Amino acid sequence: MAKQCDHKCVGMLVWKNGKLLLIERKKFPFGFAPPAGHCDEDGDDFEKAAKRELLEEVGLEAQNLELALEARKESPCRRENGTWHYWKIYQIEADSDIKRNEDETKQAGWYSKDEALQLAKRTEKYMAGEISEEEWQKSPGLEAVWRDWLIQLKFVNS
Repeated sequence: MAKQCDHKCVGMLVWKNGKLLLIERKKFPFGFAPPAGHCDEDGDDFEKAAKRELLEEVGLEAQNLELALEARKESPCRRENGTWHYWKIYQIEADSDIKRNEDETKQAGWYSKDEALQLAKRTEKYMAGEISEEEWQKSPGLEAVWRDWLIQLKFVNS
């Protein structure tokens, strides 16, 4: 039986030299996104979940968390009833090298605004039906919810 969705998610914006840390997910929802995850493990609050997910996905220990924004968004996950989430997005300082989780990520790296914009444009083509599901899984753009967040944060303009 699928795990029940708690509808609470965190996302972590980690910056280095003006570039944003993005991972490519191995599992649904496919696409590139900053490290993110659910809050439901061991009664985690949002900040504790943010620290746990950052360590789990890319091996980074969060130093300072600053809430950048929060809102409810339609954003599917693979959990039962996982159609929407209340998100808290944090700006985070981290001071070590990336050690990506190979079970959860295909790759992880630092992306410029231009590179993120190209990923956002690919997402728009996918959402318009111009890219097949098979093509998307081989070479995705930004996860749809993260396209929205990065536009809202003015990191990409679509």
